[in-house]
Amino acid sequence: MAGPLLPVEEALARVLDGVAPMPAEQVPLDEAWQRTLADDVIATRDQPPFDASAMDGYAVRGDDVDQKTPRLSVIGTAQAGHAFRDTLGPGQAVRIFTGAPLPDGADTVVIQENTRREGDAVVLTEPGQRGRHVRRRGLDFRAGDVLIPAGVRLNARHIGLAAAANHGMLAVRRRPRIAILSTGDELVPPGGNPRADQIISSNDRALAAFARAMGAEPIDLGIAGDSLQALDEAIGRGLHADVLVTIGGASVGERDLVQQALTARGLALDFWRIAMRPGKPLMFGRLPSTRVLGLPGNPVSALVCARIFLRPLIAALLGRPHRDELEMLPLAKSLPENDQRQDYLRARFVHRPDGSLAVEPFSLQDSSLQQSFAAADCLVIRRPFAPAAPAGSLAEILRLDF
Repeated sequence: MAGPLLPVEEALARVLDGVAPMPAEQVPLDEAWQRTLADDVIATRDQPPFDASAMDGYAVRGDDVDQKTPRLSVIGTAQAGHAFRDTLGPGQAVRIFTGAPLPDGADTVVIQENTRREGDAVVLTEPGQRGRHVRRRGLDFRAGDVLIPAGVRLNARHIGLAAAANHGMLAVRRRPRIAILSTGDELVPPGGNPRADQIISSNDRALAAFARAMGAEPIDLGIAGDSLQALDEAIGRGLHADVLVTIGGASVGERDLVQQALTARGLALDFWRIAMRPGKPLMFGRLPSTRVLGLPGNPVSALVCARIFLRPLIAALLGRPHRDELEMLPLAKSLPENDQRQDYLRARFVHRPDGSLAVEPFSLQDSSLQQSFAAADCLVIRRPFAPAAPAGSLAEILRLDF
């Protein structure tokens, strides 16, 4: 007997059980984009490292700009990268440009629009305000501040911040290696010449792109035919990976041989049937150092299962938060009551007459329909035995952002 179907949450907990983050590696800052931090990024200096002018104008003493229309002697110039080295005294000013260090003795910058130059003197045409237009040392951050916490996936803004803190190298998690194996005599690669009884293999390409989007390194094991020898050879090539993903052939048909081939390699099977739709014949187990995730062969089932199970597994391997924050949106149309399987309905965002956002599940939900999946914005989650949901009621959604 196959036994009862495993609930999605329990299946996910088993997939994630005992997952440890990948080891850290040092990479140059220019190669750290989209990598996941292994250690906090700590500021090595103050930013700015000195009191700096925020505008072009004149560096002055606050005591000298309180009076109406003061006339000050200009004793020098300060530019970015070229500080004025002397000390500013009473009745004096220094011509200063944006980003230049404020001279000793100065505490204020008067913008050039509020001045009139008269030879070696400058006349303030508008009263100045003590402390204006100065970026104080450490305004952005101080040495020792945690600028980016470990576990963050680095974007362009993070890269700029790390560079400003004088980091040329960063510690990031090694990318998890995800070996992807398609199975079935009916499959041929894209761009080939399929026979009339064959179809194009698309799941492997989609899953490779998915793995990259999640921060992993996909490894293409190709397409294995429906024989134990072909499957064994392909599985052997994937045993160095952190996760082996098989596509198709994991059900109970006479030619569904993937479980047999994996078992012969020593697979400790955990489960292979879960209470979800699409994706009921999902398999999970472990070889000595490799997690094995057997995805259904239908294209939508494979990618939905990847969204629910492979995505959090990759996140956990990278030391990132891996629990989804579900959103709630009103339904644009009613849905019938659900059975014992948790549904993931492909849906799109629509705007209601008042301009607010709603979600509309597609009418056809067959797990082979890739065109509607490509057009979908999200998955609407229908819990087991959920009652009928009228239009306008709130639904749980997962965004499709890959």
